[in-house]
Amino acid sequence: AHTAGIAGAAVSPIGPGAFPGGSLLIDLTGPIDFTEVNGLSVSGLTFGYSLGNGQVIINGGPGITNNVAPQNIVSNGDPSGALTVQLPGLSSLFGYGYALLDSGTIPNGTTITLFNGAVNVGSLSYTATPDPSFPGGFAGISSTLPFDRVSLTFATSSVAWAVDNFRVSAVPEPGSWALMAVGAAALLLRRRQPAA
Repeated sequence: AHTAGIAGAAVSPIGPGAFPGGSLLIDLTGPIDFTEVNGLSVSGLTFGYSLGNGQVIINGGPGITNNVAPQNIVSNGDPSGALTVQLPGLSSLFGYGYALLDSGTIPNGTTITLFNGAVNVGSLSYTATPDPSFPGGFAGISSTLPFDRVSLTFATSSVAWAVDNFRVSAVPEPGSWALMAVGAAALLLRRRQPAA
């Protein structure tokens, strides 16, 4: 049996405004109704479902909430599995809108678990609150360690769930960090030069 290691990243909840310009926003408007989600790739994200085919599809979902609108990913079979999202590269920020077919406020409405390869980087759970017709909201996470795969689970008390508006912010390449450092050094040197 294969066991994943655990790395202790500092993870914290974030809102949609924490994502910098240039971050990916995937709203799922491309795939048609009833497209199978297990194995589906959309804008660099590849989705899988732990319970296999026929459980999760593209559809109009619960209608419009503050964080979910048609088209979106919905559970139409067993909602107790894990929806995995393979990212196009290493990331430090991830989030999505979600809605649960339930009512009221639901502790642990959704849980995000981050992975770098097989290593569990960290996880957070979010309370679902009325948004406005269905419990849900925006679940966003920031990690001090990079990750390339995300596992999403939902409250087992809910009959079904919907997710939409995925946001991903990539970790800058080492070359990008070097360019930013050179630029910052150049600015500092320029500020220190006396005016002519």
